Amino acid sequence: MAASCARTLGKVGLSFLESSASRPSGTFSYLLRNVGAHGSRRAYGTGAAGVRSKLLSGVRAGGGRVLGCAFLLGGGLGLYQTVKLSVQQHLAEEERKVSRVSGLKLILYQYKTCPFCSKVRAFLDYYGLPYEIVEVNPVMRQEIKWSTYRKVPILMVDDEQLNDSSVIISSLKTHLVNKEKSMSNIIRCYPEMKSVNDSGKEVTEYNNKYWLMLSEAETVAVYPQKEMQKEEMKWRQWADDWLVHLISPNVYRTTGEALASFDYIVREGKFGTFEGFFAKYVGAAAMFLISKRLKRRHNLQDDVRQDLYKAVNDWVAAIGKNRKFMGGDQPNLADLAVFGVLRVMEGLQAFDDMMANTKVKYWYRRMERATLNHEGLNPEGLNPEPQKH
Repeated sequence: MAASCARTLGKVGLSFLESSASRPSGTFSYLLRNVGAHGSRRAYGTGAAGVRSKLLSGVRAGGGRVLGCAFLLGGGLGLYQTVKLSVQQHLAEEERKVSRVSGLKLILYQYKTCPFCSKVRAFLDYYGLPYEIVEVNPVMRQEIKWSTYRKVPILMVDDEQLNDSSVIISSLKTHLVNKEKSMSNIIRCYPEMKSVNDSGKEVTEYNNKYWLMLSEAETVAVYPQKEMQKEEMKWRQWADDWLVHLISPNVYRTTGEALASFDYIVREGKFGTFEGFFAKYVGAAAMFLISKRLKRRHNLQDDVRQDLYKAVNDWVAAIGKNRKFMGGDQPNLADLAVFGVLRVMEGLQAFDDMMANTKVKYWYRRMERATLNHEGLNPEGLNPEPQKH
């Protein structure tokens, strides 16, 4: 309807412009007479009649061109509003399509630059699961003061709290494969285990976190070949136990890189003005020193870039030349985990060096497209939404 009105206004405007030169005192004069006759009812304030008289004489002087331009302008604005509304309706429909994938309300509590949080975002983006982000202040952490679990990511799934990035991913993938399983029942399959590490600090781990809780038939559907499941679990754990630990020593390798990294962290994170200044300079200096300790703890080479290059090339070699992804034609959970970890270095020197000195570039760009385009919305092995007839 709005488009029709816009077209009509445009036609009227053109007709006025075309007729104004040949008929300066016809229909247009009639309209002016009507405006003059009825306009006094809308005149307010002193001197209104004089102003109205000058206005009408000015419009007469301009002929039909003035009114024609006004109609054309109105038609253009109407068309703009129509296009804008159509785009908004299209986006809303796309959002509804995405929302129907899971029917879950998801809220992710995160630090944007945390590799574990980036893993979860990669999974959610790939499968087209809409989610709300709550950026947590890494100093005060007031956003998660309600939780006894004080790390991120935390994902709220309706009323259920999921902790640990690998548990979050395994739980959601299990639910996507079999939506009959409630999230509360799925979470029980990943029991929390507390222990004390060598430093005397209490740590929390989760059993079974690389397993999907599927029936035999569902497992065959997701992993057509038996070794696929074992391979996926192996490299997911590798991403958590090894690849993640190469990030900090590389992005804080020198004082200059440490400062650039914290400039990025402060810019993307949630810091107050004083906290941001403090974090950028004091944090960069502290992490430069800590990165040296991490290098010793994980037995890294003096040039930590070499460890990063080797790890990334090992990953590419494991995929091989005959597969686009470790999952074959579509990414699997290992692809998403490794991509999520590496992605946090984007914009930093370590990332540029990695892309230039390893064979990871083509796989990485494919992963970018897959997550950006939500290519996991209808992957093999997921139960399709019921069709309406």
